[in-house]
Amino acid sequence: MPTSLELQVQTLPNSPGVYQYFDKEDVIIYVGKAKNLKKRVSSYFTKNHENGKTRVLVKKIVRIEHVVVDTETDALLLENNLIKKYKPRYNVLLKDDKSYPWICIKKERFPRIFSTRRVVKDGSEYFGPYTNMRTVHALLDLIKELYPLRTCNYDLSQEKIDTDKYKVCLEYHLGNCKGPCEGYQTEEDYLEDVRAIRNIIKGNFKESLQQFEKIMLDFAADMQFEEAQKIKEKLASLQNYQAKSTIVNPSINNVDVFSIISDESHGYANFFKIMNGSIVQSYTTEIKKKLEETDKELLELFIIETRQRFNSLSREIFVPFKVNVGKDIKVTIPKLGDKKRIVELSERNAKFYRQEQFKQIKIVDPDRHVKRIMAQMQKDLRLGKEPRHIECFDNSNIQGTNPVAACVVFKDGKPSKKDYRYFNIKTVEGPDDFASMEEVVYRRYKRLLDEEQPLPQLIVIDGGKGQLSSALKSLDALGLRGKIAIIGIAKRLEEIFYPGDPVPLYLDKKSETLKIIQYLRNEAHRFGITFHRNKRSKSAIQSELEQIPDIGKQTITNLLRKFKSAKRVKVATFEELKEVVGNARAQKIYKHYQKKGK
Repeated sequence: MPTSLELQVQTLPNSPGVYQYFDKEDVIIYVGKAKNLKKRVSSYFTKNHENGKTRVLVKKIVRIEHVVVDTETDALLLENNLIKKYKPRYNVLLKDDKSYPWICIKKERFPRIFSTRRVVKDGSEYFGPYTNMRTVHALLDLIKELYPLRTCNYDLSQEKIDTDKYKVCLEYHLGNCKGPCEGYQTEEDYLEDVRAIRNIIKGNFKESLQQFEKIMLDFAADMQFEEAQKIKEKLASLQNYQAKSTIVNPSINNVDVFSIISDESHGYANFFKIMNGSIVQSYTTEIKKKLEETDKELLELFIIETRQRFNSLSREIFVPFKVNVGKDIKVTIPKLGDKKRIVELSERNAKFYRQEQFKQIKIVDPDRHVKRIMAQMQKDLRLGKEPRHIECFDNSNIQGTNPVAACVVFKDGKPSKKDYRYFNIKTVEGPDDFASMEEVVYRRYKRLLDEEQPLPQLIVIDGGKGQLSSALKSLDALGLRGKIAIIGIAKRLEEIFYPGDPVPLYLDKKSETLKIIQYLRNEAHRFGITFHRNKRSKSAIQSELEQIPDIGKQTITNLLRKFKSAKRVKVATFEELKEVVGNARAQKIYKHYQKKGK
């Protein structure tokens, strides 16, 4: 008879280790690490989990296995290895099947230096892996420019060189090789160049710069100016490459920098390797959340995985907040200066990567883009539902004339112009924005209820507390308070007001949620102003024609139907007017404009 799950949990040790959850098919569905196995595993079965995925995971667990290790670092490494091996369904996976390029210094006499994607354990030195081939090509081009090295794959043993087995090739005559195959270059001289190249690959340019500067000055002192110029050009190439990669002072050496930003469903993590003040490696990736993991949990996983993948032996890491990655690694959280700027640069890279991903997703997977935006708005605005359907109201009047209001509708974060509506204010006298808002909100939702149309999840009122309170009165009258979320936005500081809350919400100026609300507000303002202008213009036209004695509304309507504007009526000939309104009225209209023209 198998041991019950409760008994398994009760008998777990209070030691660091890794635990594995199995389902009824005996498949590993989750792997986790813990400082204290018993406490961590027990928490899954004693807490009420808000996250639905976690609740489903717990229901599926039928068996637990665990491995006790000596330290928390060992637990991190073992957890990472098991996740990569079994790919459990409920674990965040940092999978990347790409084969990254390396720079190889071949273990042989007169070593060749080249790029490769295969690491062969034959004693050769491998530097990398690099996250893109451009960096590798740039380094190899620089090395080729500075140091003449062989590119052939001959076995340059001393015996074969002594017996004149090989002859120099075209590379020698072009000056790209010093001809070690015929003994024109000693092994000692060749290895001196390889040592300098090894330092450049590691990011240490100082020694090579000093060496080239000394050689250049020696040539100049001996009046060998052409040779000095060649060395000067090499020196400029090296300084230029160094300048491109240097971003901090050279005292920061052999450090890994990590940062992360995240949204509801994904994390975006960046890694820099710093050598002698230069970024020699950079890597950014997207991590899909499975169980609402925190930024701390995601970053810890990313650090362990990335240091393994890129064979990092750095003893210090820079991070934006505290992480637990074992006692052997010094964790620094920079507060100011160059160290702080490196972490900020890493975070900026993660943000740019996130934006690029969003743009790509918007093109190839618009549904995911909409879902992400809606989830972010729900979180930022503290709503009970995703605001898939939003309506925004704005009043328009100038000195109390022609008061109107506009209602614009957004669906899935985009304008739905066919659903836009405007309102002539009917029950309010004079410029009273509060009473006007109360009227139009009541009329809008009374009609939606009567016609059994779907109601929005969110109403946005353009204005502060006063307009919001007026809109609330209408919702109360219709019995909709609490059924539709409602907020007000004040223009000056972009404050978000909630019913009954005196303290406004301030959203990040760059947040997508605020941008959508501003778009709504601006669209409502534009739509309302356009309607208001048209109404004023029409009113002005009619009032001018109404000044003509004995000209009634029907006559004005006929004139505007024919001539389209008062200006055209004004310049029309008597015969044109007579054709529309008859002889008597045409004479009155024609004489009126003739008198005004004098």
